[in-house]
Amino acid sequence: MSACAPAKLAEGRVRSALVDAGLSNANAACMADRMTDRLSIGQLQKLQALQGPKRGLSDYVATVRRIGDAELLGVTTTAAALCAMGFAPEKR
Repeated sequence: MSACAPAKLAEGRVRSALVDAGLSNANAACMADRMTDRLSIGQLQKLQALQGPKRGLSDYVATVRRIGDAELLGVTTTAAALCAMGFAPEKR
């Protein structure tokens, strides 16, 4: 097993959590790939707890902001922006 295997195993769970939080499948897949490489398991678990009604990326980022974790917010914001604009390699 490679050193990044745990992050890749977590990617599916993160993707599901993002969809459960109301993001589209395409944005969730793109963001999960970026986020699992950059966040700790504890930070990913915080995201997994964010479930709610269908909402857009800006509403999701506002919800993440309320967690109060600057690194988590930065990674989420960057992933959301890059994926939404199509600049993330994962979205191409």
